[in-house]
Amino acid sequence: MSYGTDSQNKFPLHHLMILDMTDDWRYSEDRLKLRGDALKTLLSNFGAPLDSRGRPLHSMESMVECAHDWVSQGNANTNGLAQYYWTNYT
Repeated sequence: MSYGTDSQNKFPLHHLMILDMTDDWRYSEDRLKLRGDALKTLLSNFGAPLDSRGRPLHSMESMVECAHDWVSQGNANTNGLAQYYWTNYT
């Protein structure tokens, strides 16, 4: 098998370090639970409203992104999450 090289770093691409989610604190069991809790909170607060055409006012993509950002910033719970979403994602 032939591998390319990274011309800037001069090493085979197959040697690139791939992020192992088990080593990343953002994906620990507690953080994954918090991410789920964050999504539940966002969906309960922003998931139901529809526009005049029957489409959601707030996208699932924005809620998933917000939950990820919230967890990645080191928040320990969902207190303040709805306000954070309203301020930064609407």
